[in-house]
Amino acid sequence: MSKYLYVYHGGSMPETPEEGAKVMAAWEAWMGGLGAAIVDGGAPVGMSKTVGASGTTDDGGANPASGYTIVEADSHAAAAKMAEGCPIIDGGGSVEVAEIMPM
Repeated sequence: MSKYLYVYHGGSMPETPEEGAKVMAAWEAWMGGLGAAIVDGGAPVGMSKTVGASGTTDDGGANPASGYTIVEADSHAAAAKMAEGCPIIDGGGSVEVAEIMPM
């Protein structure tokens, strides 16, 4: 099995504590459904800096990351299929799925 990096982009913040509890329950249910496929449950991330040849900016780039998770799957297609149920999608965000290449 290969490892895959889920990079979460966008999504919305809950506006009330009740909505926050509902969102957390959705994440817990989705991640619980992934079971042993989760290698690293990851975490949300703060605003990023973008470093390039012309310097460093504080804007996080065109599509800043909002979190990550690492999973194991039989194929890239299988890893993408597992990501389809991610709650960030319901919040208007997306999941980038990239294979982690062994070194």
